[in-house]
Amino acid sequence: MAKETHVTREGLEKLKLQLEELKGPVRMQIAESIREAKSHGDLRENAAYHEAKLNQQRLEGQINDLERVVQMAKIVERLEASDESAQLGSKVTLLDLEFDDKFDVTLADSFEADPANGLISVSSPLGEALIGKLAGAELEVMAPAGSQRYRVVHVIP
Repeated sequence: MAKETHVTREGLEKLKLQLEELKGPVRMQIAESIREAKSHGDLRENAAYHEAKLNQQRLEGQINDLERVVQMAKIVERLEASDESAQLGSKVTLLDLEFDDKFDVTLADSFEADPANGLISVSSPLGEALIGKLAGAELEVMAPAGSQRYRVVHVIP
């Protein structure tokens, strides 16, 4: 049995949009690349054809993976709790205690994670450390660059 993936409602919608994009325009673009490469003749020594076929295989693998994730996705709503603790889907404002720098992160599942845009996986070291924390909590996270210390400034459910 496949493992269910916990995602937020917004994350599932993003995955569905990404899947539509891959199955529609991206698939058509690769098919067109294959058609054009075929028109150049001998396929045995046609690098453009072989590259396009490889891209097609990669795309189909991505589509299969995304379809499985969407099929097994379980939407996780914020738990009804008496506190304002950080959970999947929470937006958390952090203060980097070393550099005195504030920044926001949103806790997301690994498929939704996009650190460059502030979406941190709950299975990452920072994400794991944030789960269940309240405003005012301090945490230390072991990162590849060494130990990082943060203070939770604010949690938005």
